[in-house]
Amino acid sequence: MRKSRRGGVFLAIFLLAPGAMSVAPRAEEHARVIELFTSQGCSSCPPADKLAARLAREPGTIMLSLPVDYWDYIGWKDTFASPAFTARQKAYALSRGDGNVYTPQAVIDGLRHAVGSDPIEIDDASRLAAGEMGAMSVSLKTRRENGRLVVDVGGAPEGAAKWGAFWVVHVARERTVTIGRGENAGHTVTYTNVVRGMDKVGNWAGIPTRYEIDDAGLKHDDSDAYVLMLQANAGPKLGAILAAAKGEGF
Repeated sequence: MRKSRRGGVFLAIFLLAPGAMSVAPRAEEHARVIELFTSQGCSSCPPADKLAARLAREPGTIMLSLPVDYWDYIGWKDTFASPAFTARQKAYALSRGDGNVYTPQAVIDGLRHAVGSDPIEIDDASRLAAGEMGAMSVSLKTRRENGRLVVDVGGAPEGAAKWGAFWVVHVARERTVTIGRGENAGHTVTYTNVVRGMDKVGNWAGIPTRYEIDDAGLKHDDSDAYVLMLQANAGPKLGAILAAAKGEGF
């Protein structure tokens, strides 16, 4: 076992004998993760933002809104946008190899994309992403122990990536904005599960791993909930979301 501490986060890696690990099936309670790349400066986005609120209430769906900043130049600076979210969207396009970066764009399980305002297209992409490259196939269990959140993540099943990272995604459940300029000038839009930051807890090497997170590591300015997420990666490319769970606040 190797154990380290960094910024309120403990990481422990446990090696199990071959055959000692069981792989959980795709969990019905968290069957898909949808990331909506949106912008307050995009006239096509409000219908997608409204759909996001409905999808967030669906059992089995973790819905996240990630506002991008590349429409800020047309007259309104998005109050939630982050260049990190723009970079994340571009990394997905690089990983897929299709170069498709637009708003509103929904990315499902880190693999498939769809127009963010089209529920049929999103459901079709979800069916294609289900289990692809190990998407949502790794077990993730949480419990409270000694004042910390303990997270046990399973090993990689056959066909899944053997390398990735475990994240805490900080979320503002609902925020309403009156937009003063740009394409949506005069409109008031409510945003659902707006990502306010993503903190990397530690790496994952395809083997059962335990993460211990202090309460300070679960909090972020302007957030009131969090999501736990395990995602495959290889350099600048993002892979499948292998596991995810809603945390406190949902």
